[in-house]
Amino acid sequence: MTDARSLNTSPSITRLTDYEPYPYVIADVDLTFELHPTETRVTQRSQVRRIIQGVTSIELNGKDLTRVSITIDGVEVSDDRLVEIDETLLIRQVPESFTLEIVTQLNPEANTALEGLYLSNGMFCTQCEAEGFRRITYYPDRPDVMSIFTTRILADDQHPILLSNGNPISDELYPDGRRCVVWHDPFPKPCYLFALVGGHLAVQQDQFVTMSGRKIVLRIYVEHKDLDRVQYALESLKRAMAWDEEVYGREYDLDIFMIVAVSHFNMGAMENKGLNIFNSSCVLANPEAATDQAFQRIEAIVAHEYFHNWSGNRVTCRDWFQLSLKEGLTVFRDSEFSADINSRAVKRIQDVNFLRSAQFTEDAGPTAHPVQPSEYQEISNFYTLTIYEKGAEVVRMIHTLLGPRQFRQGSDLYFSRHDGQAVTINEFVATMAEVSGRDFDQFMRWYQQPGTPRLQVDVEHDPQSGRLQIQLTQKAPVIAKDHSHAPYVIPVSYQVIDRDSGQVLVAESLFELTEPSALIEYQGISGSPVVSVLRGLSAPVKLEMDRSTHDLTALARFDDDGVNRWDAIQELYIQAIQGLLADPQAGIQAELADLLCDLIADPTAITDPACLAEMLMLPQDNILWDALKPADPQAILFARQSLRQHLADSGNAYWEGLYRAMKVDGPYEPEASAIGRRSLAITALGYLAKTRSVDEILSERFDESSNLTERFAAYRIARSDGSEGLSERLSNNFLAGAETDEVLDLWLSTEAMNESTATIGRLHELMSHERFAWTNPNRVRAVLGTFANRNVRAFHTPEGYRLLADAVLKLDAMNPQIASRLVMPLCQWARFTEQYQAAMKAELRRMVAKDLSKDLYEIVSKSVD
Repeated sequence: MTDARSLNTSPSITRLTDYEPYPYVIADVDLTFELHPTETRVTQRSQVRRIIQGVTSIELNGKDLTRVSITIDGVEVSDDRLVEIDETLLIRQVPESFTLEIVTQLNPEANTALEGLYLSNGMFCTQCEAEGFRRITYYPDRPDVMSIFTTRILADDQHPILLSNGNPISDELYPDGRRCVVWHDPFPKPCYLFALVGGHLAVQQDQFVTMSGRKIVLRIYVEHKDLDRVQYALESLKRAMAWDEEVYGREYDLDIFMIVAVSHFNMGAMENKGLNIFNSSCVLANPEAATDQAFQRIEAIVAHEYFHNWSGNRVTCRDWFQLSLKEGLTVFRDSEFSADINSRAVKRIQDVNFLRSAQFTEDAGPTAHPVQPSEYQEISNFYTLTIYEKGAEVVRMIHTLLGPRQFRQGSDLYFSRHDGQAVTINEFVATMAEVSGRDFDQFMRWYQQPGTPRLQVDVEHDPQSGRLQIQLTQKAPVIAKDHSHAPYVIPVSYQVIDRDSGQVLVAESLFELTEPSALIEYQGISGSPVVSVLRGLSAPVKLEMDRSTHDLTALARFDDDGVNRWDAIQELYIQAIQGLLADPQAGIQAELADLLCDLIADPTAITDPACLAEMLMLPQDNILWDALKPADPQAILFARQSLRQHLADSGNAYWEGLYRAMKVDGPYEPEASAIGRRSLAITALGYLAKTRSVDEILSERFDESSNLTERFAAYRIARSDGSEGLSERLSNNFLAGAETDEVLDLWLSTEAMNESTATIGRLHELMSHERFAWTNPNRVRAVLGTFANRNVRAFHTPEGYRLLADAVLKLDAMNPQIASRLVMPLCQWARFTEQYQAAMKAELRRMVAKDLSKDLYEIVSKSVD
């Protein structure tokens, strides 16, 4: 077998246009696992039938396998019929229908890539999406080959819990002391949805009664020390199951649904049929060991993976170019679930903020690609924000254009027509076209064209005649080559309010922009009209619109759309930072200071604390760098800090009152209203710490609070604005109390991004900490991911770039997936000034000259020039 590292000079490219159906049907697969830490034996027995005539060979995939034997209909296949190149095994001269048996041997203990079968704290577990199954046995590792799996697992008494997909069939003890458990999944699935777990685990059980009256057993398996932290995930699962029945009519199909928490996991979670495997950080929570944000993240991810049972499992993707078929649709579904369960306005603000700060950045960088890519070198590199977040926004636009009723009709048709099939994005959109009667040909450009389109909005108002004109012009993404982008269908939601009173002059309307430009005109509009456009971010575009401070202030005060209120004040912050970059002594405009004071002066008038907390947060670095290109990150950091100080000083009379009014007393509850109040209280305390010493408050909150949210906030604020003594005490005490990995990661990430103490030397200390492990993705992300994405002062230096590049090279030998994701901050060099560009490109060139994995080589080679 050829090592992937030798392929850097001529990487193979997989293209959508080259897709061909697999020429065989594999109806049934029987798997037997004899688990052993270093010598696991896997026996695969498959029933194979040719469906395309003229083919006499069968192509299978395998990687890092020890081949023991291959037989067809009980006869050993001779070596001269086998051709193995790279990750492909070709068996020649096979009959039309046959039984294929393959025995392989694996070393789970040595598998640091965390793909296929590996060990996590002594627990056997699997991760097969996208191409991990080939590390278990030789098999057509592609999503359009769907089979019914029966799995037999044998293990010693050190691994009494043995799990796989489907329903349990038998459980017996062998004379040699080994246990044998058999699972059968009656629903055909691709091998990427296969899962296995074996370990000494504790379990919490519940049940859910479906809308048809079936009783479903629910189980969450964890390490014994974590059993007191699973109840919230279990409750979240039941909420998700009920919501999916109510909103989409989707009922669960197996007799049992299981979740297993795993400490070593490359992703957040995996939707394996009936046996979801979760990164432990995405399932474990109690008030003492999880923040409000962690509780909400757990609820969303549990829902996301459960929703995949239909949008991903029962109906899956034909090939990996259709990845957003399952991920974009499911992200949209989990976002709507979270909005229904919590605050819709706040959820949408958070989604839009993440989209703009992260996905828009990806869309403008060297790895930009369409929602439906046309080619790839390494599929693991396409689990991107474009596939997930932008894909969800495209589905959201379909929902906006059709409305809830027709969208539900379309989803019903999609699930019923394609149940048990592997299909394409086009087939999903076709069901929406069929129920609505709409032509989606032009809309499909959202799937086919890369980059973020721009929407230019020009407004003219004649106060004499009352004529209001709104000119809409769509422009190609900044990465587009001349004439490479055809016009999109852009749903533009807008409303017009009066600048002085907030009165609605034109009610909310939806305009479908299909041409390069269009004019919307109204007569008889008096007063001072202000247009609120792209309400709720009705399309994932960049808005180009000259808006005065007066107009933005009016939107921030009066707009009844939460996203646009937040967006208006964010734009005011950006304008203020621009002013401070031009003149550091300039201060901020009185209009912004007055707006801030009006928003926070009367706590009793605050109707949505969580929304106000979002409005008080300054724009993220990525958004500022995009708005202020070519960006000097250090200068922008200084201006951002200066703005924060000006805002703190402007609201000095109100911060403490706001903090005390919003502070939540009584037992901790991770529900929306309490989370919103805590968020605003913590935000107010952070601003208060900029104006005077709050050591006493921070010390009291840290020592006496019963929940991690407040204790973590006290530690974090003390680290940036407390006295040196308090800062060190809370840092040491927070670490001393970090009994769980999740709390440890909070400490590691805070220490890695705290710009007053997190120097390059401090980063080396963190990477040498006794609880840091290069083989654990969560530890790596907590230190290096946070450093590269959140610590502007230390990272954006030649030494910072070198530190990240060295870490990525080290990781590439162990876990290429994590390495290829961690390198991304270096790949965004084009938006910075020349001195930063040169230093970042120097590290990329140094890396690309090394012997890299396919994963890392694809990213770095695309980014180096």
